[in-house]
Amino acid sequence: MHVLVTGGCGYIGTMLVRRLLAEGHQVTVADLMWFGNYLEPHPRLTVIQEDVRNAERIPMRGVNALIHLANVANDPCSDLNPKLSWEVNVLATMQLVEAAIAAGVSQFIYASSGSVYGVKDEDEVTEDLSLVPISDYNKTKMISERVLLSYADRILVQCLRPATVCGYSPRMRLDLSVNLLTMQALTRGRITVLGGAQTRPNIHLVDMVGVYLHLLKMGKAMQGVYNAGFENISIMDIAKRVTQHVPADIEVKPSNDPRSYRLTSRKLLATGFKPQSGVEQAILELVAQYKAGALREDDIFHNIRTMKKMSAA
Repeated sequence: MHVLVTGGCGYIGTMLVRRLLAEGHQVTVADLMWFGNYLEPHPRLTVIQEDVRNAERIPMRGVNALIHLANVANDPCSDLNPKLSWEVNVLATMQLVEAAIAAGVSQFIYASSGSVYGVKDEDEVTEDLSLVPISDYNKTKMISERVLLSYADRILVQCLRPATVCGYSPRMRLDLSVNLLTMQALTRGRITVLGGAQTRPNIHLVDMVGVYLHLLKMGKAMQGVYNAGFENISIMDIAKRVTQHVPADIEVKPSNDPRSYRLTSRKLLATGFKPQSGVEQAILELVAQYKAGALREDDIFHNIRTMKKMSAA
């Protein structure tokens, strides 16, 4: 199968492309490379440095499936430049799906976000609950889902609402909760918890990649929207788990982020997907990578820091 991955040089994309190639697929990556390119050359890999807003410049003839990961990720980055966020996250998504349909692509897999639910009191947040996005980033994801689903009669659309991802990738992200708190413990011996009571769902990077491969394989047997998150843990409990492996003090500060929800992925699990890893494994692998010298604290691994530098340049 020929798979086009937008954002294939990113935190998730780097590991997803590796797996796609390992399973024998031909892969084309389109990425603007704001955060670099950690992909290794491969005879079945083509990497194109391109802005997804220029959908007409991204070759799609012969592509069977498009996995759309590229976006302005997380609330702070979207708040830094809301116009850019709406252009990249929504307008480009519409342009991409229209280009994909015109080129004969049969499957469009979209990386939405579990954050579209906002604040929920329900014990289990299922796909049929109302969406109450509370930030520009959350809103762009919700609108993009609705745009894509309006094309469902012309192309197979699969929208994934992932939990917060954790675990090691060569294109690391240290602004995600488990990764951030673990790195704070390793480098400072002190963890800063903002709030702490908020419950957030989590998914290991290995399982995140596995879900995309599962959607690709299942094809028309899976249509519409699916949650993907397997461990609902409070921010404070994540910090405590980290200190079980890295001695560190926990400092609590107020938070202006009220998002709290417990994601359930029963719909996804019912299709046969089986998680393989989790938060504990993510903490352990980050500790091991740090001690081995393969993981370091760097602004390039924090999206907002990198984008601020780009804005100032």
